[in-house]
Amino acid sequence: MTNKTSSYRQSLLTALLDPIEASAYLNAAFEDSPEAFLNALKNVAQARQMSKVAKDAGIQRETLYRAFSEQGNPTFETLSSVLGALGMKLSIAPSDPDAATVPADLPGTPTSALPHHA
Repeated sequence: MTNKTSSYRQSLLTALLDPIEASAYLNAAFEDSPEAFLNALKNVAQARQMSKVAKDAGIQRETLYRAFSEQGNPTFETLSSVLGALGMKLSIAPSDPDAATVPADLPGTPTSALPHHA
């Protein structure tokens, strides 16, 4: 009796249907390189059916394929639209978590950012 196994690509696309898996995959690729991120985003879009993602993002399917090709250079608007269609968003965080605390005596610190004491 032979075991039927799915290809790596099919397993990947199936896993990317899970939003948690897809976001972890995209974040890991984003940390690697812009090229890896665009390729990962293309994989997530393909897992969710490229034509549906393009429609939900408000762009042509061909434009989507072109944006994610090796020569592609998608605009921020395209990336944002595609991520939105996938139920994802970009998030910015400090590269050094310890740098997130602003000293109270730092010149130019907005008073609205400081704790209020009664």
